Amino acid sequence: MTRADLPMPGLLWGDYPERRPASQQFAERCGALWRDAVDRAADAATALRRRRDAAWLARVRAAQVALAAQGHDAALQAVRATLQAEGLTATALVQALALVANAALEHLHVLPYDTQLIAARAVLDGQLAEMATGEGKTLAVALAATVAALAGMPVHVVTANDYLVSRDAQRLQPMAAALGLGVGSVLQADAPTVRARAFACAIVYITASELVFDYLRDALTGVPGEVGALPRPRRDAPAATLARLQPVRAAPALLPGLCMAIVDEADAILIDDARMPLVLSEPADTTQAQHHAEEALRFARTLHEGTDFQLDRATLSARLTDAGRARLDRAAASLAEACASAAWRNRLHREHAVSSALAALHLYERERHYLVREGKLQIVDAGTGRVAGGRVWSQGLHPLIQAKEGCTPTPSMQTLAQITYQRFFPRYVRLGGLSGTLREARSELLASYGLSVRRVPLRRPSRRSVGRARLHADHDTLWAAVAQRVSALHREGRPVLVATDSIGEAQALAQRLALAGLPHALLHARHDDEEATIVARAGQPGAITVTTNMAGRGTDIELGAGVERRGGLHVICCQLNGARRIDRQLAGRAARQGDAGSVETQLSLDTALLARSLPAPLRTLLRRWAPTLPSLAVRALARWPQWAEEQRQRAQRRRLIEHDERSERRLGFVGACE
Repeated sequence: MTRADLPMPGLLWGDYPERRPASQQFAERCGALWRDAVDRAADAATALRRRRDAAWLARVRAAQVALAAQGHDAALQAVRATLQAEGLTATALVQALALVANAALEHLHVLPYDTQLIAARAVLDGQLAEMATGEGKTLAVALAATVAALAGMPVHVVTANDYLVSRDAQRLQPMAAALGLGVGSVLQADAPTVRARAFACAIVYITASELVFDYLRDALTGVPGEVGALPRPRRDAPAATLARLQPVRAAPALLPGLCMAIVDEADAILIDDARMPLVLSEPADTTQAQHHAEEALRFARTLHEGTDFQLDRATLSARLTDAGRARLDRAAASLAEACASAAWRNRLHREHAVSSALAALHLYERERHYLVREGKLQIVDAGTGRVAGGRVWSQGLHPLIQAKEGCTPTPSMQTLAQITYQRFFPRYVRLGGLSGTLREARSELLASYGLSVRRVPLRRPSRRSVGRARLHADHDTLWAAVAQRVSALHREGRPVLVATDSIGEAQALAQRLALAGLPHALLHARHDDEEATIVARAGQPGAITVTTNMAGRGTDIELGAGVERRGGLHVICCQLNGARRIDRQLAGRAARQGDAGSVETQLSLDTALLARSLPAPLRTLLRRWAPTLPSLAVRALARWPQWAEEQRQRAQRRRLIEHDERSERRLGFVGACE
């Protein structure tokens, strides 16, 4: 890599650098395919990989000694000069990582592990590093971000939530300041002036949604930008018509372009949330939308499942039968009159409205998919179990569920611009990231983002023991068995973490534990403001923690005094996620960095994924034999629905990308992409 390959605002890259057009990405994708092939071969030849890593690490450690002998100022000046002259070449990268490692030791009082240096190098090489939970991804991200910023690239570090944004930015501040770099953070509540100051820093910590919304705001202001010599197209298809009628507003851009992003928990954002549309909107009149939703719900309540409609629980969607469509056609005139809306006279519109109302009534569940707090609807993120602040369901679903629950209607919003993560992140000129669970999605990440996966070895051999997987006939017997198991572990003084599928299940188990006289902490979306405190105590002797999902929580569970010799943290998994990766993240909470720990799985035939995937006759048969099934059979029984769900979601993401590409080609002549 040469200096010219480092994206930054200026004469070479323009005021707003972005990814090259697809026609210029072919060579980059070929390079990613080659790296992935090399990495797979190296994974197979573990000894060769270790020898190469050892040789490279020896160079970094030698450079640390040499730079320390030069003194801080001289070393910083020398490394900056090398980066400015060469870019992130192999030699410059060794020098830069050595400098940053010395700075981490001096100002953060931590010496980066070899594995953290390997992960940082992978990210700087434009790869995704699979680094096991608890191996120190936060510092690896900081190392990579600091080196990239020293090279002159504005860096966006994308993390899971506002708590981690603030925490990680504050932790990095002393080291970055010593190297002459500013560190900013952008939170959901920040005003535009605060955001502008943050984006002026060399390194910015931010959540993915806030980053995308600021990008869309830049697009709406008509900020000029270039990638090479090509003008940056507008990305607000809904606003394109307005743009032809009004002069384009000139306003300073918030972002310095899309130069480099480092995505923490990369699989959650790039895969699990890839299809979620990020919609920038403005308030509109709510009266008509509310009346429309109430009328759709009223009619939907008169329909009967099997006769008038069918439900698809896997996709959370409803479909009208021929009989249901006929009933709706006959009622169209009265529906249009009742809510003073001619839209009911359009067949496609009314069928979509009623199908959405049926889904809202029968498929979207309170305490699982959403909460009601103080009369307001809040969405629960399926992957993390947290409240997804500011998120609303699209295509009329949100006002339907509000009407169903009698919530205060939120202002109806008019869409100005929107984009998905899988269309946004490839626009970064340089993209990398980390996660503990990437290998299952390796091929999709390569195909969709051109990112290969580099597996980082464990710093210490794992001491995690995996117990027997058990299947129970229903949730009552499941909670009884779990309570009994938790009680036994509690008497031994071991901390226990139990993960459930939903808020309702977590509360049901908590009640069972309370009846058994077992003190416990409850962590789910209703307690997300206490998340860090609850998780931090989860490793203390005898602690019992019940949670909905630990994926991407971002807070270490430190073992208390004497817990290690008692066997470490024990995790009981009572959930079956739609992806194996999330189950692995949960298991990764135990036995981190070579500590003792154990994990076991206990499921019920009523578990959501099993209940909707296994045929009813098979579930009836299994209820009798469930307690006696061997562990291998239980795992195989759980694996099949997971595999089917992974394939279904992968196909949906692929179809969405193809649809977006077709739309972009059709709208290309007017310059609108989303």
